[in-house]
Amino acid sequence: MTLPGRPRFLVEERLRRLDLAGGAALLAGGMKGLEKESLRVTPDGSIATSDHPRALGSALTHPHITTDYSEALPELITPPFVDVRDTLNFMHDLHKFVYDNLDDGEMLWAASMPCAVSDDAAIRIAEYGSSNIGRMKHVYRVGLDYRYGRRMQAIAGVHFNYSLPQEFWPVYQDEEEDAGQLREFIDESCFALVRNFKRLAWLVLYLFGHSPAVCKSFLAGRTTRFKPLDPSTFHLPYATSLRMSDIGYKNKNQASLEISYDDVDEYVESLVRAIETPYPEYEAIGIKDNGNYIQLNTNTLQIENEYYSLVRPKRTTHPGEKPTVALCRRGVEYIEVRALDLNFDTPIGVGEQQLRFLEAMLIYCMLEHSPSIDPEEQRGINYNELTVALRGREPGLELITRHGNRSLREWTAEILDTMAPICEYLDAGEQGQPYQAALSAQRAALDDQNRLASARMLRQIGESGLPFAKLAFQRSTEFQEYFDGESLRMKTAAEFQAMARQSLDEQAKLEANDSGSFEEYLEDYFKVSY
Repeated sequence: MTLPGRPRFLVEERLRRLDLAGGAALLAGGMKGLEKESLRVTPDGSIATSDHPRALGSALTHPHITTDYSEALPELITPPFVDVRDTLNFMHDLHKFVYDNLDDGEMLWAASMPCAVSDDAAIRIAEYGSSNIGRMKHVYRVGLDYRYGRRMQAIAGVHFNYSLPQEFWPVYQDEEEDAGQLREFIDESCFALVRNFKRLAWLVLYLFGHSPAVCKSFLAGRTTRFKPLDPSTFHLPYATSLRMSDIGYKNKNQASLEISYDDVDEYVESLVRAIETPYPEYEAIGIKDNGNYIQLNTNTLQIENEYYSLVRPKRTTHPGEKPTVALCRRGVEYIEVRALDLNFDTPIGVGEQQLRFLEAMLIYCMLEHSPSIDPEEQRGINYNELTVALRGREPGLELITRHGNRSLREWTAEILDTMAPICEYLDAGEQGQPYQAALSAQRAALDDQNRLASARMLRQIGESGLPFAKLAFQRSTEFQEYFDGESLRMKTAAEFQAMARQSLDEQAKLEANDSGSFEEYLEDYFKVSY
Protein backbone atom coordinates (compact mmCIF):
# COMPACT_ATOMS: atom_id res chain seq x y z
CA MET A 1 0.00 0.00 0.00
CA THR A 2 1.00 3.63 -0.22
CA LEU A 3 3.72 4.21 2.35
CA PRO A 4 4.06 7.20 4.69
CA GLY A 5 5.79 9.95 2.76
CA ARG A 6 5.75 8.02 -0.53
CA PRO A 7 4.36 9.89 -3.56
CA ARG A 8 1.31 8.25 -5.06
CA PHE A 9 3.25 7.61 -8.24
CA LEU A 10 2.10 4.13 -9.21
CA VAL A 11 -1.67 4.67 -9.23
CA GLU A 12 -1.33 8.08 -10.86
CA GLU A 13 1.19 6.83 -13.43
CA ARG A 14 -0.95 3.85 -14.37
CA LEU A 15 -3.99 6.09 -14.73
CA ARG A 16 -2.01 8.54 -16.89
CA ARG A 17 -0.80 5.78 -19.21
CA LEU A 18 -4.26 4.25 -19.40
CA ASP A 19 -5.72 7.63 -20.25
CA LEU A 20 -3.27 8.13 -23.13
CA ALA A 21 -4.16 4.67 -24.46
CA GLY A 22 -7.91 5.21 -24.10
CA GLY A 23 -8.17 2.69 -21.28
CA ALA A 24 -9.14 5.05 -18.47
CA ALA A 25 -12.46 5.78 -20.18
CA LEU A 26 -13.19 2.05 -20.12
CA LEU A 27 -13.05 1.96 -16.30
CA ALA A 28 -16.60 3.31 -16.17
CA GLY A 29 -17.96 0.20 -17.91
CA GLY A 30 -17.53 -2.20 -14.98
CA MET A 31 -20.35 -4.57 -14.04
CA LYS A 32 -21.98 -4.22 -10.62
CA GLY A 33 -24.20 -6.77 -8.88
CA LEU A 34 -25.58 -7.30 -5.37
CA GLU A 35 -26.49 -10.15 -3.03
CA LYS A 36 -28.47 -9.11 0.04
CA GLU A 37 -29.53 -11.25 3.00
CA SER A 38 -32.33 -10.33 5.41
CA LEU A 39 -33.97 -12.25 8.20
CA ARG A 40 -37.66 -12.95 7.70
CA VAL A 41 -39.43 -12.16 10.98
CA THR A 42 -42.93 -12.51 12.40
CA PRO A 43 -45.15 -9.57 13.44
CA ASP A 44 -43.60 -9.60 16.92
CA GLY A 45 -40.02 -9.53 15.58
CA SER A 46 -39.20 -13.20 16.20
CA ILE A 47 -37.33 -15.15 13.53
CA ALA A 48 -39.88 -16.90 11.31
CA THR A 49 -40.07 -20.70 11.40
CA SER A 50 -42.40 -21.05 8.41
CA ASP A 51 -41.37 -22.38 4.99
CA HIS A 52 -39.73 -20.14 2.42
CA PRO A 53 -42.86 -18.80 0.66
CA ARG A 54 -43.75 -21.01 -2.33
CA ALA A 55 -44.87 -17.93 -4.28
CA LEU A 56 -41.22 -16.82 -4.32
CA GLY A 57 -40.23 -19.99 -6.15
CA SER A 58 -37.61 -22.62 -5.36
CA ALA A 59 -34.71 -21.48 -3.19
CA LEU A 60 -32.66 -24.18 -4.94
CA THR A 61 -33.10 -23.08 -8.54
CA HIS A 62 -34.38 -19.47 -8.60
CA PRO A 63 -31.71 -17.18 -10.11
CA HIS A 64 -32.57 -14.15 -7.95
CA ILE A 65 -34.37 -15.31 -4.78
CA THR A 66 -32.78 -18.02 -2.66
CA THR A 67 -32.00 -18.62 1.02
CA ASP A 68 -28.69 -18.36 2.81
CA TYR A 69 -28.20 -20.38 6.00
CA SER A 70 -31.72 -20.38 7.36
CA GLU A 71 -35.14 -21.03 5.89
CA ALA A 72 -35.87 -17.58 7.34
CA LEU A 73 -32.87 -15.89 5.69
CA PRO A 74 -33.85 -14.99 2.12
CA GLU A 75 -31.04 -13.85 -0.14
CA LEU A 76 -31.87 -11.52 -3.02
CA ILE A 77 -29.49 -11.51 -5.99
CA THR A 78 -29.35 -9.02 -8.84
CA PRO A 79 -27.76 -9.64 -12.21
CA PRO A 80 -24.76 -7.38 -12.90
CA PHE A 81 -25.38 -4.01 -14.55
CA VAL A 82 -23.06 -1.29 -15.83
CA ASP A 83 -25.16 1.45 -14.21
CA VAL A 84 -25.29 1.00 -10.45
CA ARG A 85 -28.74 2.62 -10.44
CA ASP A 86 -30.03 -0.29 -12.51
CA THR A 87 -28.56 -2.68 -9.94
CA LEU A 88 -30.30 -0.84 -7.11
CA ASN A 89 -33.59 -0.63 -9.02
CA PHE A 90 -33.56 -4.38 -9.62
CA MET A 91 -32.89 -4.96 -5.91
CA HIS A 92 -35.77 -2.61 -5.09
CA ASP A 93 -38.11 -4.59 -7.36
CA LEU A 94 -37.00 -7.88 -5.79
CA HIS A 95 -37.82 -6.49 -2.35
CA LYS A 96 -41.26 -5.38 -3.49
CA PHE A 97 -41.99 -8.81 -4.98
CA VAL A 98 -40.84 -10.52 -1.78
CA TYR A 99 -42.96 -8.27 0.43
CA ASP A 100 -45.99 -8.93 -1.78
CA ASN A 101 -45.58 -12.65 -1.17
CA LEU A 102 -44.67 -12.92 2.51
CA ASP A 103 -47.09 -14.51 4.94
CA ASP A 104 -49.43 -12.07 6.69
CA GLY A 105 -47.52 -9.69 8.92
CA GLU A 106 -44.07 -11.07 8.16
CA MET A 107 -41.36 -8.61 7.22
CA LEU A 108 -37.63 -8.38 6.54
CA TRP A 109 -35.41 -7.39 9.46
CA ALA A 110 -33.69 -4.07 8.77
CA ALA A 111 -30.50 -4.75 10.75
CA SER A 112 -27.62 -7.16 10.26
CA MET A 113 -27.76 -8.46 13.83
CA PRO A 114 -30.70 -10.69 14.81
CA CYS A 115 -32.90 -10.09 17.84
CA ALA A 116 -35.37 -12.18 19.82
CA VAL A 117 -33.18 -15.27 19.54
CA SER A 118 -34.43 -17.62 22.24
CA ASP A 119 -32.02 -20.44 21.34
CA ASP A 120 -30.30 -21.97 18.32
CA ALA A 121 -33.24 -24.29 17.70
CA ALA A 122 -35.38 -21.24 16.90
CA ILE A 123 -33.32 -20.73 13.74
CA ARG A 124 -34.55 -23.20 11.16
CA ILE A 125 -31.91 -24.55 8.76
CA ALA A 126 -32.72 -23.95 5.08
CA GLU A 127 -34.19 -26.84 3.10
CA TYR A 128 -33.88 -27.42 -0.64
CA GLY A 129 -35.96 -30.49 -1.42
CA SER A 130 -35.10 -34.14 -1.97
CA SER A 131 -32.67 -33.96 -4.91
CA ASN A 132 -29.07 -34.90 -4.20
CA ILE A 133 -27.86 -31.34 -4.73
CA GLY A 134 -30.66 -30.03 -2.51
CA ARG A 135 -29.75 -32.52 0.21
CA MET A 136 -26.08 -31.56 -0.06
CA LYS A 137 -26.89 -27.87 0.49
CA HIS A 138 -28.98 -28.76 3.56
CA VAL A 139 -26.42 -31.15 5.07
CA TYR A 140 -23.68 -28.56 4.59
CA ARG A 141 -25.74 -26.15 6.70
CA VAL A 142 -26.39 -28.81 9.34
CA GLY A 143 -22.61 -29.19 9.50
CA LEU A 144 -22.22 -25.46 10.07
CA ASP A 145 -24.60 -25.79 13.02
CA TYR A 146 -22.48 -28.54 14.59
CA ARG A 147 -19.29 -26.60 13.97
CA TYR A 148 -20.22 -23.01 14.81
CA GLY A 149 -23.82 -22.90 16.03
CA ARG A 150 -26.80 -21.40 14.24
CA ARG A 151 -26.78 -17.88 15.65
CA MET A 152 -23.56 -16.96 13.87
CA GLN A 153 -25.12 -18.00 10.56
CA ALA A 154 -28.22 -15.82 11.05
CA ILE A 155 -26.25 -12.57 10.78
CA ALA A 156 -27.16 -10.76 7.55
CA GLY A 157 -25.03 -8.71 5.18
CA VAL A 158 -24.64 -7.40 1.66
CA HIS A 159 -22.22 -8.68 -0.99
CA PHE A 160 -21.03 -6.44 -3.82
CA ASN A 161 -19.99 -8.20 -7.04
CA TYR A 162 -17.72 -6.30 -9.41
CA SER A 163 -15.89 -6.92 -12.66
CA LEU A 164 -14.03 -4.60 -15.00
CA PRO A 165 -15.20 -4.59 -18.63
CA GLN A 166 -13.56 -7.18 -20.90
CA GLU A 167 -12.41 -4.51 -23.35
CA PHE A 168 -10.37 -2.87 -20.57
CA TRP A 169 -8.02 -5.81 -20.07
CA PRO A 170 -6.13 -5.88 -23.41
CA VAL A 171 -5.44 -2.14 -23.10
CA TYR A 172 -4.21 -2.52 -19.52
CA GLN A 173 -2.07 -5.52 -20.48
CA ASP A 174 -0.41 -3.53 -23.27
CA GLU A 175 0.29 -0.60 -20.95
CA GLU A 176 1.81 -2.98 -18.39
CA GLU A 177 3.97 -4.44 -21.19
CA ASP A 178 2.83 -7.93 -20.32
CA ALA A 179 3.40 -10.41 -23.16
CA GLY A 180 1.67 -13.40 -21.57
CA GLN A 181 -1.77 -14.91 -22.07
CA LEU A 182 -4.62 -12.46 -21.48
CA ARG A 183 -6.45 -14.79 -19.10
CA GLU A 184 -3.34 -15.17 -16.95
CA PHE A 185 -2.91 -11.39 -16.88
CA ILE A 186 -6.53 -10.90 -15.82
CA ASP A 187 -6.14 -13.49 -13.06
CA GLU A 188 -2.92 -11.88 -11.82
CA SER A 189 -4.52 -8.42 -11.82
CA CYS A 190 -7.60 -9.67 -9.99
CA PHE A 191 -5.50 -11.36 -7.32
CA ALA A 192 -3.48 -8.16 -6.93
CA LEU A 193 -6.80 -6.38 -6.36
CA VAL A 194 -7.89 -9.01 -3.83
CA ARG A 195 -4.64 -8.78 -1.87
CA ASN A 196 -4.91 -5.01 -1.59
CA PHE A 197 -8.57 -5.17 -0.65
CA LYS A 198 -7.66 -7.57 2.15
CA ARG A 199 -5.15 -4.97 3.33
CA LEU A 200 -7.82 -2.28 3.28
CA ALA A 201 -11.00 -4.13 4.27
CA TRP A 202 -10.87 -2.32 7.61
CA LEU A 203 -11.73 0.88 5.71
CA VAL A 204 -15.09 -0.55 4.62
CA LEU A 205 -15.87 -1.51 8.23
CA TYR A 206 -14.91 1.98 9.38
CA LEU A 207 -16.92 3.89 6.79
CA PHE A 208 -19.93 1.60 6.38
CA GLY A 209 -20.07 -0.55 9.53
CA HIS A 210 -23.66 -0.41 10.76
CA SER A 211 -23.73 -2.81 13.70
CA PRO A 212 -22.23 -1.16 16.82
CA ALA A 213 -24.91 -2.67 19.08
CA VAL A 214 -26.47 -6.10 19.54
CA CYS A 215 -29.37 -7.65 21.42
CA LYS A 216 -28.43 -9.30 24.69
CA SER A 217 -30.51 -12.30 23.58
CA PHE A 218 -28.04 -12.91 20.76
CA LEU A 219 -25.22 -13.35 23.27
CA ALA A 220 -27.21 -15.25 25.90
CA GLY A 221 -25.03 -17.73 27.76
CA ARG A 222 -21.77 -16.27 26.44
CA THR A 223 -19.18 -14.21 28.22
CA THR A 224 -18.67 -10.90 26.50
CA ARG A 225 -16.46 -7.82 26.50
CA PHE A 226 -19.42 -5.65 25.48
CA LYS A 227 -20.99 -3.02 27.69
CA PRO A 228 -24.68 -2.61 28.49
CA LEU A 229 -26.26 0.31 26.65
CA ASP A 230 -29.65 -0.40 28.22
CA PRO A 231 -31.20 -3.46 29.93
CA SER A 232 -31.51 -5.38 26.63
CA THR A 233 -28.67 -3.99 24.47
CA PHE A 234 -24.93 -4.57 24.43
CA HIS A 235 -22.55 -2.25 22.58
CA LEU A 236 -19.05 -0.85 22.47
CA PRO A 237 -18.80 2.95 22.41
CA TYR A 238 -16.43 3.14 19.41
CA ALA A 239 -17.55 -0.02 17.58
CA THR A 240 -18.34 0.06 13.88
CA SER A 241 -19.32 -3.50 12.94
CA LEU A 242 -19.89 -6.09 15.65
CA ARG A 243 -21.05 -8.32 12.78
CA MET A 244 -17.46 -8.45 11.59
CA SER A 245 -15.96 -8.85 15.07
CA ASP A 246 -15.17 -12.12 16.78
CA ILE A 247 -18.84 -12.61 17.75
CA GLY A 248 -19.59 -13.19 14.09
CA TYR A 249 -18.62 -16.00 11.74
CA LYS A 250 -15.04 -16.32 12.95
CA ASN A 251 -13.50 -19.37 14.56
CA LYS A 252 -10.21 -20.66 15.84
CA ASN A 253 -9.59 -23.33 13.22
CA GLN A 254 -10.12 -20.93 10.31
CA ALA A 255 -7.81 -18.41 11.93
CA SER A 256 -5.00 -20.94 11.54
CA LEU A 257 -5.64 -21.53 7.84
CA GLU A 258 -3.02 -20.11 5.52
CA ILE A 259 -4.93 -19.46 2.31
CA SER A 260 -2.63 -18.08 -0.37
CA TYR A 261 -3.73 -15.17 -2.54
CA ASP A 262 -0.58 -15.17 -4.68
CA ASP A 263 -2.33 -16.58 -7.76
CA VAL A 264 -5.18 -18.85 -8.86
CA ASP A 265 -3.20 -22.07 -8.52
CA GLU A 266 -1.92 -21.37 -5.01
CA TYR A 267 -5.32 -20.09 -3.88
CA VAL A 268 -7.05 -23.24 -5.12
CA GLU A 269 -4.34 -25.54 -3.75
CA SER A 270 -4.56 -24.01 -0.27
CA LEU A 271 -8.36 -24.24 -0.23
CA VAL A 272 -8.31 -27.85 -1.46
CA ARG A 273 -5.79 -28.69 1.23
CA ALA A 274 -8.19 -27.36 3.88
CA ILE A 275 -11.10 -29.30 2.34
CA GLU A 276 -9.05 -32.52 2.38
CA THR A 277 -7.36 -32.17 5.79
CA PRO A 278 -9.11 -33.96 8.70
CA TYR A 279 -9.87 -31.85 11.76
CA PRO A 280 -9.95 -33.80 15.06
CA GLU A 281 -12.81 -31.83 16.60
CA TYR A 282 -15.01 -32.50 13.57
CA GLU A 283 -13.93 -36.14 13.42
CA ALA A 284 -15.27 -36.47 16.96
CA ILE A 285 -18.66 -35.20 15.74
CA GLY A 286 -18.81 -37.78 12.97
CA ILE A 287 -20.53 -37.65 9.59
CA LYS A 288 -23.80 -39.32 10.57
CA ASP A 289 -26.03 -39.46 13.62
CA ASN A 290 -28.47 -42.36 13.72
CA GLY A 291 -27.94 -42.85 10.01
CA ASN A 292 -28.61 -39.19 9.12
CA TYR A 293 -25.90 -36.98 7.66
CA ILE A 294 -24.87 -34.17 10.01
CA GLN A 295 -21.94 -32.85 7.96
CA LEU A 296 -20.50 -33.51 4.51
CA ASN A 297 -17.12 -34.60 5.88
CA THR A 298 -14.91 -34.19 8.94
CA ASN A 299 -12.29 -31.98 7.33
CA THR A 300 -11.26 -28.44 8.22
CA LEU A 301 -13.66 -27.14 5.56
CA GLN A 302 -16.60 -29.12 4.23
CA ILE A 303 -16.57 -27.14 0.96
CA GLU A 304 -14.95 -23.92 -0.32
CA ASN A 305 -17.81 -21.67 0.78
CA GLU A 306 -17.15 -22.47 4.43
CA TYR A 307 -13.94 -20.46 4.30
CA TYR A 308 -14.83 -16.99 5.53
CA SER A 309 -13.18 -14.05 3.80
CA LEU A 310 -14.23 -10.44 3.26
CA VAL A 311 -13.32 -10.73 -0.43
CA ARG A 312 -13.35 -13.63 -2.88
CA PRO A 313 -12.21 -14.11 -6.47
CA LYS A 314 -15.17 -15.75 -8.20
CA ARG A 315 -16.20 -17.56 -11.38
CA THR A 316 -19.80 -18.53 -12.15
CA THR A 317 -20.11 -22.29 -11.73
CA HIS A 318 -21.87 -24.80 -13.94
CA PRO A 319 -24.46 -27.08 -12.25
CA GLY A 320 -22.69 -29.36 -9.77
CA GLU A 321 -19.29 -27.73 -10.39
CA LYS A 322 -17.01 -26.80 -7.50
CA PRO A 323 -16.07 -23.11 -7.25
CA THR A 324 -12.37 -24.01 -7.20
CA VAL A 325 -12.75 -26.13 -10.34
CA ALA A 326 -14.51 -23.26 -12.10
CA LEU A 327 -11.65 -20.90 -11.18
CA CYS A 328 -9.04 -23.36 -12.44
CA ARG A 329 -10.84 -24.02 -15.69
CA ARG A 330 -11.95 -20.53 -16.66
CA GLY A 331 -10.17 -18.01 -14.44
CA VAL A 332 -11.45 -15.12 -12.33
CA GLU A 333 -14.69 -13.59 -13.61
CA TYR A 334 -15.53 -11.10 -10.86
CA ILE A 335 -14.69 -10.02 -7.33
CA GLU A 336 -17.12 -10.56 -4.45
CA VAL A 337 -16.86 -8.08 -1.57
CA ARG A 338 -18.51 -9.42 1.58
CA ALA A 339 -17.76 -6.65 4.07
CA LEU A 340 -20.99 -4.62 4.09
CA ASP A 341 -23.43 -4.57 6.98
CA LEU A 342 -27.05 -3.94 6.12
CA ASN A 343 -27.53 -0.20 5.72
CA PHE A 344 -30.08 0.59 8.43
CA ASP A 345 -31.06 3.83 6.71
CA THR A 346 -32.35 2.52 3.38
CA PRO A 347 -35.18 0.04 2.64
CA ILE A 348 -33.03 -2.21 0.44
CA GLY A 349 -30.09 -2.34 2.84
CA VAL A 350 -27.49 -0.61 0.67
CA GLY A 351 -27.07 2.85 -0.82
CA GLU A 352 -25.85 4.27 -4.13
CA GLN A 353 -22.94 6.23 -2.64
CA GLN A 354 -21.67 3.10 -0.88
CA LEU A 355 -21.51 1.19 -4.16
CA ARG A 356 -19.89 4.01 -6.09
CA PHE A 357 -17.24 4.37 -3.40
CA LEU A 358 -16.59 0.61 -3.37
CA GLU A 359 -16.22 0.53 -7.14
CA ALA A 360 -13.58 3.28 -7.03
CA MET A 361 -11.86 1.57 -4.11
CA LEU A 362 -11.63 -1.73 -5.99
CA ILE A 363 -10.05 0.00 -8.98
CA TYR A 364 -7.58 1.67 -6.61
CA CYS A 365 -6.75 -1.76 -5.15
CA MET A 366 -6.02 -3.08 -8.65
CA LEU A 367 -3.78 -0.18 -9.66
CA GLU A 368 -1.75 0.02 -6.44
CA HIS A 369 1.42 -1.99 -5.79
CA SER A 370 0.37 -5.40 -4.44
CA PRO A 371 3.11 -7.70 -3.10
CA SER A 372 2.41 -11.12 -1.63
CA ILE A 373 0.91 -11.35 1.85
CA ASP A 374 3.15 -13.26 4.25
CA PRO A 375 1.92 -14.74 7.56
CA GLU A 376 3.16 -11.76 9.58
CA GLU A 377 1.30 -9.29 7.38
CA GLN A 378 -1.81 -11.49 7.53
CA ARG A 379 -1.73 -11.26 11.32
CA GLY A 380 -1.66 -7.48 10.95
CA ILE A 381 -4.59 -7.60 8.53
CA ASN A 382 -6.57 -9.70 11.02
CA TYR A 383 -5.69 -7.26 13.81
CA ASN A 384 -6.81 -4.26 11.76
CA GLU A 385 -10.16 -5.82 10.85
CA LEU A 386 -10.97 -6.81 14.44
CA THR A 387 -9.70 -3.55 15.91
CA VAL A 388 -11.76 -1.38 13.56
CA ALA A 389 -14.82 -3.58 14.05
CA LEU A 390 -14.61 -3.19 17.83
CA ARG A 391 -13.22 0.34 18.25
CA GLY A 392 -12.78 1.94 14.85
CA ARG A 393 -13.98 5.39 16.02
CA GLU A 394 -11.64 5.50 19.00
CA PRO A 395 -9.67 8.78 19.01
CA GLY A 396 -6.05 8.33 17.97
CA LEU A 397 -6.52 4.72 16.86
CA GLU A 398 -3.50 3.24 15.12
CA LEU A 399 -3.41 0.29 12.73
CA ILE A 400 -0.63 -2.01 11.57
CA THR A 401 1.00 -1.57 8.16
CA ARG A 402 3.86 -3.52 6.60
CA HIS A 403 6.12 -0.69 7.71
CA GLY A 404 4.94 -0.04 11.26
CA ASN A 405 1.94 1.46 13.00
CA ARG A 406 -0.05 4.24 11.41
CA SER A 407 -2.94 6.50 12.39
CA LEU A 408 -6.25 5.30 10.95
CA ARG A 409 -7.23 8.87 10.12
CA GLU A 410 -3.97 9.64 8.34
CA TRP A 411 -4.04 6.38 6.38
CA THR A 412 -7.68 6.87 5.41
CA ALA A 413 -7.06 10.44 4.25
CA GLU A 414 -4.22 9.28 2.01
CA ILE A 415 -6.32 6.51 0.45
CA LEU A 416 -9.16 8.94 -0.25
CA ASP A 417 -6.73 11.40 -1.84
CA THR A 418 -5.36 8.68 -4.12
CA MET A 419 -8.87 7.65 -5.13
CA ALA A 420 -9.78 11.17 -6.30
CA PRO A 421 -8.51 10.88 -9.90
CA ILE A 422 -10.16 7.46 -10.22
CA CYS A 423 -13.49 9.02 -9.27
CA GLU A 424 -12.93 11.75 -11.85
CA TYR A 425 -12.51 9.16 -14.61
CA LEU A 426 -15.56 7.22 -13.42
CA ASP A 427 -17.60 10.44 -13.52
CA ALA A 428 -16.92 10.94 -17.24
CA GLY A 429 -20.34 10.96 -18.90
CA GLU A 430 -22.18 11.04 -15.56
CA GLN A 431 -24.42 13.88 -14.45
CA GLY A 432 -23.62 15.55 -11.15
CA GLN A 433 -20.25 13.83 -10.57
CA PRO A 434 -21.73 11.05 -8.37
CA TYR A 435 -18.41 9.25 -7.79
CA GLN A 436 -16.71 12.41 -6.58
CA ALA A 437 -19.76 13.10 -4.41
CA ALA A 438 -19.45 9.61 -2.90
CA LEU A 439 -15.79 10.28 -2.15
CA SER A 440 -16.61 13.69 -0.65
CA ALA A 441 -19.18 12.08 1.64
CA GLN A 442 -16.50 9.80 3.06
CA ARG A 443 -14.09 12.72 3.50
CA ALA A 444 -16.83 14.47 5.49
CA ALA A 445 -17.30 11.36 7.64
CA LEU A 446 -13.57 11.21 8.29
CA ASP A 447 -13.60 14.86 9.38
CA ASP A 448 -16.69 14.35 11.57
CA GLN A 449 -17.07 10.79 12.85
CA ASN A 450 -20.61 11.56 13.97
CA ARG A 451 -21.51 11.16 10.29
CA LEU A 452 -20.40 7.51 10.26
CA ALA A 453 -23.20 4.93 10.08
CA SER A 454 -22.14 3.28 13.34
CA ALA A 455 -22.21 6.59 15.21
CA ARG A 456 -25.62 7.42 13.72
CA MET A 457 -27.09 4.14 14.93
CA LEU A 458 -25.89 4.63 18.50
CA ARG A 459 -27.20 8.19 18.39
CA GLN A 460 -30.58 6.95 17.14
CA ILE A 461 -30.77 4.46 20.01
CA GLY A 462 -29.95 7.19 22.52
CA GLU A 463 -32.27 9.84 21.08
CA SER A 464 -35.22 7.49 20.62
CA GLY A 465 -34.94 5.98 24.08
CA LEU A 466 -35.51 2.59 22.44
CA PRO A 467 -33.28 -0.45 22.90
CA PHE A 468 -31.67 -1.79 19.75
CA ALA A 469 -34.30 -4.52 19.31
CA LYS A 470 -37.20 -2.06 19.40
CA LEU A 471 -35.43 0.45 17.16
CA ALA A 472 -34.69 -2.29 14.62
CA PHE A 473 -38.29 -3.49 14.83
CA GLN A 474 -39.55 0.06 14.30
CA ARG A 475 -37.26 0.53 11.28
CA SER A 476 -38.30 -2.84 9.84
CA THR A 477 -41.95 -1.84 10.17
CA GLU A 478 -41.24 1.47 8.43
CA PHE A 479 -39.62 -0.37 5.52
CA GLN A 480 -42.54 -2.80 5.36
CA GLU A 481 -44.94 0.14 5.13
CA TYR A 482 -42.74 1.74 2.48
CA PHE A 483 -42.92 -1.33 0.24
CA ASP A 484 -46.64 -1.73 0.92
CA GLY A 485 -47.00 1.69 -0.68
CA GLU A 486 -44.84 0.82 -3.70
CA SER A 487 -46.07 -0.96 -6.82
CA LEU A 488 -44.38 -3.20 -9.37
CA ARG A 489 -44.92 -2.62 -13.06
CA MET A 490 -47.24 -5.34 -14.38
CA LYS A 491 -44.52 -6.60 -16.73
CA THR A 492 -41.99 -6.88 -13.89
CA ALA A 493 -44.45 -8.65 -11.59
CA ALA A 494 -45.35 -11.10 -14.37
CA GLU A 495 -41.67 -11.79 -15.05
CA PHE A 496 -40.97 -12.54 -11.38
CA GLN A 497 -44.04 -14.77 -11.16
CA ALA A 498 -42.88 -16.68 -14.24
CA MET A 499 -39.38 -17.08 -12.75
CA ALA A 500 -40.90 -18.47 -9.56
CA ARG A 501 -43.00 -21.03 -11.46
CA GLN A 502 -40.07 -22.03 -13.66
CA SER A 503 -37.80 -22.50 -10.64
CA LEU A 504 -40.35 -24.82 -9.01
CA ASP A 505 -40.55 -26.83 -12.24
CA GLU A 506 -36.75 -27.04 -12.39
CA GLN A 507 -36.55 -28.33 -8.82
CA ALA A 508 -39.20 -30.94 -9.58
CA LYS A 509 -37.22 -32.10 -12.63
CA LEU A 510 -34.04 -32.38 -10.59
CA GLU A 511 -35.83 -34.52 -8.04
CA ALA A 512 -37.44 -36.71 -10.71
CA ASN A 513 -34.25 -37.19 -12.72
CA ASP A 514 -31.82 -37.91 -9.88
CA SER A 515 -29.90 -41.12 -10.43
CA GLY A 516 -27.77 -42.75 -7.79
CA SER A 517 -27.72 -42.47 -4.04
CA PHE A 518 -26.74 -39.43 -2.01
CA GLU A 519 -23.55 -41.23 -0.98
CA GLU A 520 -22.63 -41.77 -4.63
CA TYR A 521 -23.41 -38.14 -5.43
CA LEU A 522 -21.05 -36.90 -2.70
CA GLU A 523 -18.33 -39.31 -3.78
CA ASP A 524 -18.54 -38.08 -7.38
CA TYR A 525 -18.63 -34.43 -6.29
CA PHE A 526 -15.54 -34.61 -4.12
CA LYS A 527 -13.43 -36.72 -6.48
CA VAL A 528 -13.50 -34.18 -9.34
CA SER A 529 -9.90 -33.45 -10.31
CA TYR A 530 -8.40 -30.00 -10.73
